[in-house]
Amino acid sequence: MADILKGAAVADAICGTLAKDVKELNDKGLTPTLAIVRIGENSGDMAYERAAVKRAEKVGVHIKSCALPADISEDEFLDTLREVCSDDSVHAVLMMRPLPAHINDAKARAIIPAAKDVDGCTDISMAGVFTGADIGYPPCTAAAAMEILHHYGVDPCGKRAVVIGRSLVIGKPVAMMLMKENATVTNCHTKTKDVAALAREADILIAAAGKLRSVTADYIKPGQVVIDIGINWDEDKGGIAGDVDFDSAEKVAGAITPVPGGVGSVTSSILMKHTVDAAKKSLR
Repeated sequence: MADILKGAAVADAICGTLAKDVKELNDKGLTPTLAIVRIGENSGDMAYERAAVKRAEKVGVHIKSCALPADISEDEFLDTLREVCSDDSVHAVLMMRPLPAHINDAKARAIIPAAKDVDGCTDISMAGVFTGADIGYPPCTAAAAMEILHHYGVDPCGKRAVVIGRSLVIGKPVAMMLMKENATVTNCHTKTKDVAALAREADILIAAAGKLRSVTADYIKPGQVVIDIGINWDEDKGGIAGDVDFDSAEKVAGAITPVPGGVGSVTSSILMKHTVDAAKKSLR
């Protein structure tokens, strides 16, 4: 049976360090502040916001909530976003996406300064991920996957890694982050032939395709580390499940993250980590 890489221990370790960092910033007269910009009342957005608020309270980060009506015009939204981003008391900005169809996503992303882009949505932040430069921040979920590897002592250096999924939110950035740590990475997608065969060659398998239980036991090799980033609704069982068929994969893998209770539970802590870092940098 595989070791279960639970996210709670990782999140607690991050928050313990952040609480000390925030105290030091408070002693210098600074309170790390994250602005959350949300349009409408999408259930997923609101759930993420609640998780962020809960983590923020735990470490001492201040949340500035900017909840906007679903029918807000593009001009009004962009003006509001500019105002939030130009506020010197705000160190970090989280813009909930996807935006409504009537608002241009590229225009909105271009407004957020990379220094405040703590969830890696801007082109400049993504450039930092792809070049390895200290510019902006990587997407929180991709960073959470890497944090789990680090916490449990899994060193990507010299290992073969397979990432299933190529989105700009998870698949591509986590592939670049693994490569930065000297893993040899294969990025699979919907046009890749025989993904299972490639997956079985990996020492580290990252499942981020967004398809319920699409990664079955035949994708797994004995001893493999499996990081399941998928969050899918399982209508049959009435709950959340991952991209990996956990019950069968656990019998083969060396270590595996559960869903729920794995990567998702670390993501909000990474958001706080980025926010505190942005606050520190504002003092330079």
